[in-house]
Amino acid sequence: MNPGFCWLIMVLLVLTILAGSKAKTNDKECLIARIGGVIDYSSRVAKEQKIAMEMAVQDHIFSDSTTCIKLDLQLNDSRGNPARATTSAINLIRRKKVHVIIGTLTMQEAALVSELTDNSKTTKNFSLISLTSPAILSPTPMPFQSPILFQMANDIVFQTDCIAAIVGYFNWRKVTAIYEHNNDFSAGSGIISTLSDSLRSVDSEVEHHKSFPSLSSLSDPKTAIKEELKKLKRKSNRVFIILQFSLESAVLLFEKAKQMGMMEKGYVWIVADEITSLLDSVDSSVKYKNMQGVIGLKTSFVDTTEAFRQFKSRFRRAYGSYYPEEEENSSPSIFALRAYDAVTAIAKAVGESRGKAITSKRLSENLSAIDFRGLSGVIKFKNEMLAQSPTIEIINLIGKSYREIAFWSAHHGFSENFVEKEWTKTKETNDGFVGVTGPIYWPGGWQTVPKGWTFSNEDKPMKIAVPANGAFHQFVNLSYDHERNEIIISGFSINVFEAALKRLPYQLDYVLVPFYDSYDQMVEQVYYKGFDAAVGDIGIFSDRFRYVEFSQAYLSAGLQMVVRVESDNVKERWMFMKAFTRGMWLWLMFMHLFVCSVVWLIENYHCQNPELKGLGAMLWFSVTVLFNVQKEPVKCNLARFVLAPWLFVILVVTTSFTASLTSMLTVSQFKPSVSDIETLRKTNAMVGCNGNSFIVRYLVNTLNFKRENVKNMSSMDDYPDAFKNGDIAAAFFGDVHADVFLVKYCKGFIKAGPNHKLGGLGFAFPKGSPLLVDISKAVVEVSESGIVEDLKNTMLSSFNCTSTLTWGSKPIGLEPFSSLFIISGAIATFTLLTTFVCLAGKRLDDLTSCIQIMLLKKGFWRWAYIYFSSRRYRSRTIPNV
Repeated sequence: MNPGFCWLIMVLLVLTILAGSKAKTNDKECLIARIGGVIDYSSRVAKEQKIAMEMAVQDHIFSDSTTCIKLDLQLNDSRGNPARATTSAINLIRRKKVHVIIGTLTMQEAALVSELTDNSKTTKNFSLISLTSPAILSPTPMPFQSPILFQMANDIVFQTDCIAAIVGYFNWRKVTAIYEHNNDFSAGSGIISTLSDSLRSVDSEVEHHKSFPSLSSLSDPKTAIKEELKKLKRKSNRVFIILQFSLESAVLLFEKAKQMGMMEKGYVWIVADEITSLLDSVDSSVKYKNMQGVIGLKTSFVDTTEAFRQFKSRFRRAYGSYYPEEEENSSPSIFALRAYDAVTAIAKAVGESRGKAITSKRLSENLSAIDFRGLSGVIKFKNEMLAQSPTIEIINLIGKSYREIAFWSAHHGFSENFVEKEWTKTKETNDGFVGVTGPIYWPGGWQTVPKGWTFSNEDKPMKIAVPANGAFHQFVNLSYDHERNEIIISGFSINVFEAALKRLPYQLDYVLVPFYDSYDQMVEQVYYKGFDAAVGDIGIFSDRFRYVEFSQAYLSAGLQMVVRVESDNVKERWMFMKAFTRGMWLWLMFMHLFVCSVVWLIENYHCQNPELKGLGAMLWFSVTVLFNVQKEPVKCNLARFVLAPWLFVILVVTTSFTASLTSMLTVSQFKPSVSDIETLRKTNAMVGCNGNSFIVRYLVNTLNFKRENVKNMSSMDDYPDAFKNGDIAAAFFGDVHADVFLVKYCKGFIKAGPNHKLGGLGFAFPKGSPLLVDISKAVVEVSESGIVEDLKNTMLSSFNCTSTLTWGSKPIGLEPFSSLFIISGAIATFTLLTTFVCLAGKRLDDLTSCIQIMLLKKGFWRWAYIYFSSRRYRSRTIPNV
């Protein structure tokens, strides 16, 4: 064979084989899904996300006999700059023609990317998956329809709601929020508004919020953070919540806070998931030296599955090879798991395309239908967000590690533990648990719950003003102890205040300071921060609210007029009728007639008493019984059984009537010297009151007394002499002050005129005081428990007063005699029913005899009677008729 011909045949065979190979390759042409990533390479979170996404690309290459799918991952460094992140995303879309972008893009940044790329027809074919929690959920749809933004993270609201639950549990009313400012759309007012909304549900609020600059923007980060912390230390609030803070900045912040004494007793630090989930990557010597007592929130995930253990082992090797200096702390966080699950979701969505071309619409539809269990939990989208609400683990950093103290979920609240079954899609919590378990170690190593605020930078005891010149020393009394060389402050108001302090969830250090001016000036000093609070018999009056805020009143208060009593010999014609109430008279009349009727009935039908026959005899008997002069003898024992308890009732009622009428005749000889306020105004009479209290202003401005007719009284003991000398015609006190005056001077004075309700007695605090709500709650608890009333009774009983005068006496009602009426009425009713039964039985016997006689007159009925009688009584004897 010609050698040239052989070579020709060989060339043709090679070409044929190559053509066949090419055909097979075309039959199995790979579909490439291009993925763009925009992350900050300098942050720990981005480093973990980078490793996790690269691992996911390697793990998810899909190929079968007809289809081949490959993932092409192209990552860009945003360098922590939102503007650069947006530009990188646009370049990936326009130049690299990526189908989907994964990164730390916020919802607002994604909207900007969509707007800037919307004019190009070639750049519409992409979707966005954000690994950042949205700071705010927009109430209306985003201004773009394509691409669709999928949030591969839970809403920040879950974090703020959990923080609010902790704040509410420990009764902190105000907090200070801290976040890192990085020119992000989500920073600033967005996150603060979200936290404020959550805190509002537990009656708390953000008192201060502070934006810290990012480390990359600072030439001297340590000095800058120290200066910002100095500003926070000057504030009274001690509850700090750190939101959206980078790990590197947080480590530096706690280092400086430790140096400045802000990690000691009284401080509270709560850090969000962005920091807590990365604590395992922080050097333990730094972490546990500067962060003792910190409370952290950490998104929980199941770390006991075989899939997670294999991933963790591979991740640590890969991370150590990329970043050998961080090899010791290379465990994956929730951020790495979600990045891995995001790429997995894309691979599954592309696989659902069945070899069709990848478009934004098809990819978005497939992602919306994704439902699988990933490393971070169930991956399923609802309204382009993760459908599964997170379970948040609450930890406490103590010693050389941290420990779990509770779990929290939006559906179940706090729980000690949770169980995630293998194929379930929701976390189950222990419903029986209602709070944070303990003990919790707070900064400084204390287990006592911090109150969360202080009144001074040095945390000195509170200065509480008490009135030294009060007219009633029973409320606030100052005495000098020579042995201890100090002033002893006591009294009713002090006792109530101390009882309320015992109900607080924390210990309050305070010192009582006497104030030697008027009550109004004392309240103004509280307003001007001369004192931290004021305690005493301080009336809550509307004019003072422009200066301070008052606690819940521990005693109701009104303005009461007290005057002298005068003799009055005028008697009322029908005064004796006022000894009893109308109801008492009616019941007495009814019961008396009822009992006498029962006695009369028994005597007539049981004993045939001839002296009690007829209605007239019965009425006369009822009259004579009242005065125990009845001449008609009672013969039946049953009648005596009814009459005996009633005679005892008559004795008790008669004695009470005599005492009541005597009291009314005696007291009616006295009347108030002045009956009303109008008389005082018309006669220009002088009136007295405590010149240090608000009563002077109330008498002049509200009751229209002339200022020159109001005499200032400095002591309660000055009033009797002023009345006796004619210096005043009336005195005005608060309700409880009037009671104290009358129990001390219980003869010769009396309350008169209407009571003007003014509010009550309370404690004064500066406006916005963090102690106000807690004290008010404690005052309510003390009042409801009866302690205030007991203290008041103890104060009043200290006076040796045997009698007091009141204007007029109240008539006696039915209540004191109700038990006697019931006993006597029950006996009479029982006897009456017995009598009726006996009478009915006697009439029934007579009726039976008549029927027998009528029946025996007929032969048939006679025979029947005999027959049935013999059957019943076993006797053939026929009765004689």
